[in-house]
Amino acid sequence: MNLVELARKTIEFSFKKEAFQPDEETKRKYKSVQSSFVTLTINNELRGCIGSLLPRQELYKDVQENAINASFHDSRFPKLKESELKSIKIEVSILSEPKRLYYKNEQDLLNRLFKDMGIILRKGHSSATFLPQVWEQLKDPKEFLEHLSQKAGLDKDAWKTADIYYYMVNVEEE
Repeated sequence: MNLVELARKTIEFSFKKEAFQPDEETKRKYKSVQSSFVTLTINNELRGCIGSLLPRQELYKDVQENAINASFHDSRFPKLKESELKSIKIEVSILSEPKRLYYKNEQDLLNRLFKDMGIILRKGHSSATFLPQVWEQLKDPKEFLEHLSQKAGLDKDAWKTADIYYYMVNVEEE
């Protein structure tokens, strides 16, 4: 079983009010402690996306937890309906450990960004992340950082004085 199948089974079982238990082979295959995001879309429109930035549990458990949270606890969307199950596309992103991105000035930061990076912006008590897939919609680095600043609840120019971290992802999708 791959991670997308694991996420789908977990969501399906939740409608039956049951916890899906993966087989031993799946548990062994995904036992490393890693972080993940589960993204749900319907007709290429975001329907839920929740994940963890730092590794804290076995990957298979992280994917199951994030699949449930993306389906039923993403505050931007109503809870997933069972009737939507056949329409959802599931994508699982496995994240590398975030690393601090050091930069001299705004232009240096913009020059260091590239489309395969996931970015975390932190300023004070606020933070937000965009998976690398967001580069498909926001191709300009400055625009990308402005939107990320606003996602964190900050002014669009907050990125200029924020702490920036990056990570890479491996993606499994249907």
